[in-house]
Amino acid sequence: MLNIYPVYALKDNYIWIIHNQNYAVVVDPGIASPVIEYLELKKLRLSAILNTHHHADHTGGNKELLQSYAVPVYGPRNEFILSMTHPVSEGDQINLQEISLNLAVLDTPGHTRGHIAYFASNPINIVFCGDTLFSCGCGRIFEGTPQQMYQSLQKLSQLPDDTLIYCAHEYTLNNILFAKIVDPENVELIEREITAQKLRHKNIPTIPTPLSLEKKTNPFLRCTQPEIITHVQNNSANFPADPISVFAALRQSKNNF
Repeated sequence: MLNIYPVYALKDNYIWIIHNQNYAVVVDPGIASPVIEYLELKKLRLSAILNTHHHADHTGGNKELLQSYAVPVYGPRNEFILSMTHPVSEGDQINLQEISLNLAVLDTPGHTRGHIAYFASNPINIVFCGDTLFSCGCGRIFEGTPQQMYQSLQKLSQLPDDTLIYCAHEYTLNNILFAKIVDPENVELIEREITAQKLRHKNIPTIPTPLSLEKKTNPFLRCTQPEIITHVQNNSANFPADPISVFAALRQSKNNF
């Protein structure tokens, strides 16, 4: 039986530890110490490191972890990560035998030039998507283009509706505040805020979230919906209504939110 444990680190990062009774795989270790602490507490042996992109808050713990554990480091083929041993890109499969998990790699550029995600469909549908798709939001565009980011989000939105979204930051409440400005009549969004507030009041993560909920409440996945288009057009005279332009306008608004 697999467990997926969130290690809360740095300011608002989640480092995900996927493990069974004996072995563990860590996703985006921005810092090593809390990961090592958890591994030692549970008497787990690290078998692999997965990086979604090169930013330090996702890779900063690699070096220290490798001092204690000689394991492969998977990461995006189109980015430079000093400790990476196994560069991967879309179409590649990663067989994590120690924890009986097979991952498919997806190219999801936009946040960074070579950002990737890891998708598994057995025993359940899960995706570790780093800083591409967030709970009720999406990542900033640092190295890519709005078109790339939009297409990456569309790719993730085509996964099965019951896919659990494991993103890398606890941004849900702030993202919901922005989404309510864009989509104020969305009943599911209002209900989602109440649920998220209750979780955070108890210091419980709001992540993972099912893709089905994201498709109902995340404005960045709803750029073809009339209410989202209307919001953008009301705030930008003579604005084109194509999805990429709508997405770019939303992302710029969120940057300034």
